Amino acid sequence: MEIKLLIAMLILVLLSPLYYGYVLRGFSSTWRWIRDIGEDPNYRTYSSFDIKIPKGHRIHGIDVSYYQGKIDWKRVKMMEEDDVKVDFAFIKATEGLFKVDPYFQRNWREAPKAGVVCGAYHFFRPQKSGEWQAKFFLQTVKFEAGDLPPVVDIEELNGVAASKMRIELQVFLSHIEKKTGVKPIIYTGLSFYNDYLRGYFDEYPLWVAHYHKAKLQLDKSLWHFWQHSDKARISGINHVVDFNAFNGDSLAFDRLLIK
Repeated sequence: MEIKLLIAMLILVLLSPLYYGYVLRGFSSTWRWIRDIGEDPNYRTYSSFDIKIPKGHRIHGIDVSYYQGKIDWKRVKMMEEDDVKVDFAFIKATEGLFKVDPYFQRNWREAPKAGVVCGAYHFFRPQKSGEWQAKFFLQTVKFEAGDLPPVVDIEELNGVAASKMRIELQVFLSHIEKKTGVKPIIYTGLSFYNDYLRGYFDEYPLWVAHYHKAKLQLDKSLWHFWQHSDKARISGINHVVDFNAFNGDSLAFDRLLIK
């Protein structure tokens, strides 16, 4: 009789929703433990930003264009998880010879008001005159002390030879440096850099795109900024955004700014 009663009680426990809830909670906890143990300690997940962020960097930032729409920069600046927040922003200004980003002036005005250090970038078209692109860029952007240096975004050959691209790019860089007194930053992807730029423009600060890795596969002496994700979620921005890390401490960052 006692055995039958024990069996009946056991069956009731096994069929109980509470039992299955306990088991599932236990399984979930175990899975999270296994996941965390297997995660690279140098590449931590930040739930607020919805991305993994490489550790060992103190200064972080984003880059934006019309693609992100209207941005609430106060909310951007207020967002923080542990030691990660948005310290700087690169803002698209121009492209080629005629295109001005429709959100540039608003972003360029509102981001500094919120306390975000800003830089402006030009999307370079190698088949166009480097000098005229530089003039167009500087007609659109008025750089001031405290800004990040001007940036040229070079990602494509656009049908021209690599040697031709490098000639026009050098003309662009030289004109910007002559007019502003600072060396421009070159932005590019890691593959494009290795294929077409490496060894040609080493005197200029480098900003490299290389996504979803715990470490940038490039000597630390060669780069200043690393665009490590294109899927960050930021308060005040209604679209995914690129996330970046600076290679250095606050003193190195301040030295880079326009004086």
